[in-house]
Amino acid sequence: MDLEKRLPQPAPATAEESGSLRASDADRDRTADILREAMAEGRLTAEEHADRIEGVYGAKTLGELEPLIADLPAAHGRTAGPSSGYAPAPAPGRPSPGAVPPVADENLVAVLSGSVRKGRWRVGRRTHAYAIFGSVEIDLSEAIFEHRQVLIKAVAIFGSVEIRVPENVSLRGSGAGVLGSVEVDTLDSPDQDAPVVFVDGTAILGSVEARPKRGKLVRDLHGRLRKHLGH
Repeated sequence: MDLEKRLPQPAPATAEESGSLRASDADRDRTADILREAMAEGRLTAEEHADRIEGVYGAKTLGELEPLIADLPAAHGRTAGPSSGYAPAPAPGRPSPGAVPPVADENLVAVLSGSVRKGRWRVGRRTHAYAIFGSVEIDLSEAIFEHRQVLIKAVAIFGSVEIRVPENVSLRGSGAGVLGSVEVDTLDSPDQDAPVVFVDGTAILGSVEARPKRGKLVRDLHGRLRKHLGH
């Protein structure tokens, strides 16, 4: 019996039915990426971005996600304006020669304890973090970037180092784990002049993790860098 011919075939979903489909985490993340890029391009203000991101992660269906990006070119598979006609070059895998000093600007050490660096703070070009039977948390989501290239050397021995960065910077990582793990989520900013955070991790029976913090962006990115870099 040819069941394919005998059984009725389901009709394609209408636009209304598609909108009622449940949204997945991947759907929400894709929508958040579009909003992040729109913020970096100046299409959305910081307040508009924050309001829409709240709606993204509260959305249960695709129909609730669509209005949040309906007025943005990326949602329709196209770019607008001559400045959007090319993709920015990817960030380098390692710091440029001379961009990062060999000596750390700041050391964070946790031995049988915890160390946290977060809030409004000025990020040096080189930061060292050592977690020995302890934990170090480095949160760059509200930090002030004065340099385009920033290196964080993270060493975890029977401990953990956790690094969080804003969504509109680039993130690169390298390292090795010995009965441990080094996990760095590669991130490319849509802005070619955005800061690049390099993570050099070593984990011995421990863990080093670096990833973006959802909904967090460097505010006034160009103005801040121009001011500190003398432009």
